[in-house]
Amino acid sequence: MYALVDGNNFYVSCERAFRPSLKNRPVVVLSNSDGCAIARSDEAKALGIKMGQPWFECRQLADEAGLVALSANFTLYGDMSDRMMSVAAGLGPGQEIYSIDESFIDMAGVRGDLVRRGHAVRERILQWTGIPTGIGMGPTKTLAKLANFIAKTADRKTGSYPAELARVCNLAAMPASDLDAVLQATNVDEVWGVGRRIAKQLNDEGVTNVLELVQIDPATIRRRWSVVLERTVRELQGQPCIGLEDTPPAKKEIAHTRSFGQAITSLADLTQAVTEFASGAAAKLRKQGGLAGQLLVLVHTSPFRQGPQYSRSVTVPMRRPTTDSMLLVNTAVRGLQAIYRPGFNYAKAGVMLLDLQDGAVEQAELDLEPEDGARGTLMATLDRLNDRFGRNTVLLASAGLDGKERSWATRQSLLTPQYTTNWRDLPIAKA
Repeated sequence: MYALVDGNNFYVSCERAFRPSLKNRPVVVLSNSDGCAIARSDEAKALGIKMGQPWFECRQLADEAGLVALSANFTLYGDMSDRMMSVAAGLGPGQEIYSIDESFIDMAGVRGDLVRRGHAVRERILQWTGIPTGIGMGPTKTLAKLANFIAKTADRKTGSYPAELARVCNLAAMPASDLDAVLQATNVDEVWGVGRRIAKQLNDEGVTNVLELVQIDPATIRRRWSVVLERTVRELQGQPCIGLEDTPPAKKEIAHTRSFGQAITSLADLTQAVTEFASGAAAKLRKQGGLAGQLLVLVHTSPFRQGPQYSRSVTVPMRRPTTDSMLLVNTAVRGLQAIYRPGFNYAKAGVMLLDLQDGAVEQAELDLEPEDGARGTLMATLDRLNDRFGRNTVLLASAGLDGKERSWATRQSLLTPQYTTNWRDLPIAKA
């Protein structure tokens, strides 16, 4: 048995946990530089706001319908996620944190009424963190994911599913006839692993709901589509094909890209941005114990702004695989200098680490400069300081340390306080 615990409208729920006045109001959380909606409350969805919709297209709803827009506070969301996941772990003996707001729980060996247990854990998460959740259960991860969708949809009282499936849904506990009715009421594109393209192909073949998909022979699915979709169908039929991952797999590439708060033109400003991006990517690489064999740096203008357009990237091979921030930053800056052209209003830059390798395969000294055997210790110290005192507490000098405001910094004019990680932002209750 597996369970999937998922935070409802997670980013919005994190904000509402500290600002109760936002409850029952339409709220959207905006992406970096306040560009588009990346999270919406149910009230905002009812206004017709789409995921990814640019803020300028729905700004008028702030006056017309009381829409509240907030800048993304990822520091707050990450900490609230850790708190939610630690409580959700009490549901069963094993846990896989799938995303910032989703967690699979292995419930093998857990006895008793699983639905009642799910409601108890859900109430505990709500009481201890303020985050409302939905919990889906099933004999496979795909069915647990589907059950979670059903639980959250039934909670919105849309009429698609029985009210008793709201908040916590256990597909394994349902009679066969009731399960068939629920699967028949669920569109095939709601299945985990069925994207838009596959869903359209299935619809063209007359397969519109999950029940119809489950009734197809897996061998036929493999022959006409792929082994990946066959695995999904077998999971829907109750045959486990996807196990729990105790640790996330190492990334095959690491990217750090960002749109600027305002257009920038100078090489000096781009150098500062690329330095910070390469440093951030290097820190992520060290956390997964890897080495990078190549680095890609990119810059481009905005196609939505008037003026001359320019987009360019370059991939630079490392002399040897490394995780050293200074080596990676130097490489990124050299690449930037090669592709930079004056006279353009740059809107975005980024760094990608490619050809990633397992650092445990080689001797640790291989990623260090031969004349500086202490470089690995220096990088470890850098990471510890930034982990303890906050990201970018210690930076390389080319990131800009003159105390001036960075013109390329992400615009976050609607940012809320970091309530749980910054003493200065700690909420104060007054009598």
